Amino acid sequence: MKRRNLLWYSLLFAAGCTTGVNSTNNSSDQTEITAPKNIKFAVTDITGIEDLQQDYGAFRTTLEDILDIKVEFFPVENPTAAAPALLSREVDIVFAGPSEYLILNARAKAIPIIAIERTNYHSIIVVRVDSKIKLLSQLKGKTIAMRKIGSTSGHIAPTKLLIDAGLDPKTDFKVVMLDDKGVEALKKGEVDAWATASDRYKNILESEGLLEKDFSIIFKGPLLPNDVFVASNQLAPNFIADIRSRMIQHQDKLIQSLLTSKALQRYKGSKLIAANDADYNMIREVYQKIGQGKFL
Repeated sequence: MKRRNLLWYSLLFAAGCTTGVNSTNNSSDQTEITAPKNIKFAVTDITGIEDLQQDYGAFRTTLEDILDIKVEFFPVENPTAAAPALLSREVDIVFAGPSEYLILNARAKAIPIIAIERTNYHSIIVVRVDSKIKLLSQLKGKTIAMRKIGSTSGHIAPTKLLIDAGLDPKTDFKVVMLDDKGVEALKKGEVDAWATASDRYKNILESEGLLEKDFSIIFKGPLLPNDVFVASNQLAPNFIADIRSRMIQHQDKLIQSLLTSKALQRYKGSKLIAANDADYNMIREVYQKIGQGKFL
């Protein structure tokens, strides 16, 4: 998913829980699946209906065919807006990044359906090729360009790497959020290091007209938590289980439909796997360390 500027959005919202009324359809076996007549689908980092259609139109159509239920887009105003939408049953299924998953899970008791594993999704720390900095611990007292507050690969995970290297995120280094312009600031010497995602690195350099030979990756972190599809907890459990089963069974079609969008090439080579809540504890830990534990 695109990285997210989560903490700039409102941390408080008021939403009442409503009880959805589901229709009952007969499945091919003797078990009745309690399913609604249609479902609303949102993506946490896509705000407009036109962008949803452009990037996820093929996926929506494929999901509709697989589930044999009408799927409608529901644009959200910002990443955190999906939580009250789930609570009020304005939306049924949300595709979320790792940080947003924690918000939806904590604030709306969203149920993970399935995760999508990316083959090259790591955080990397980059310096200029002529830098004397070779170790993360040498970034003490330095300025680091990151992407956006709440970005998994461009803020949360790099902060975890620095914490593991013995640095205090509150006192030992300065962070500036520069989105993809962090590499330009590094090139000019305005920052000492730049944190980004491994699957974005070359594309960012290319878009800025910069060369790999001018930079050095001093650290590559472990594979990051997966993006995840979550469901409203007001949907019937057997319906959620049925969605999970069908998505796994038809995952090749679903992933291929994502790849029809130029913006979603990061999912090339991906696969759908079981979502494990414990995989996201790293993000919870970082929020605690930076003094934002109440956010989740």
